[in-house]
Formats: sequence, structure tokens, C-alpha cells
Amino acid sequence: MNEIAQPSIIEQLLQPGIFFWLMLGAIPITAIVMGCLASIIRSVTRERTRREIAAYIAEGSMTPEQGERLLKARNSEDC
Repeated sequence: MNEIAQPSIIEQLLQPGIFFWLMLGAIPITAIVMGCLASIIRSVTRERTRREIAAYIAEGSMTPEQGERLLKARNSEDC
């Protein structure tokens, strides 16, 4: 029997018309993922800073008022 060679998935995706749409779709997906990662990193960093300030207040090297001022100053920078 004659077997017809089927192009592989990679060959199909690299065809000019399909490759263009594939790249056009990949750009917004990449931007969304990167935005989510940046938001996660920002949240983790903010929480770590809060914990560090709380630890300084607990050990007595910083007053609660100083800690509150630091947190307020940090929040105004985020806006």
C-alpha cells in the first residue's frame, strides 16, 4: 500500500500562515503570565517587609509608631 507522508505537528505549526497566528496568540499570553508573576512577587515582597517591621517592633529596636510610618510611606509609593 502507498503511505501518504503526514507532516508532523512541528512542520504544520511552522507553516507561514499558522506560525503568524501562533506568535500573535503567544504574545498576550506571555504578557498576562509575566504580569501575574510580577504581582505575586510584589505581594510576597510586601508581606515579607511587614513581617520584618513586626519583628523589629517585637524585639524593641523600633517603636510601633515608627513601624506604622514605614508601612504608610511604603503604601503611598505603591500608588
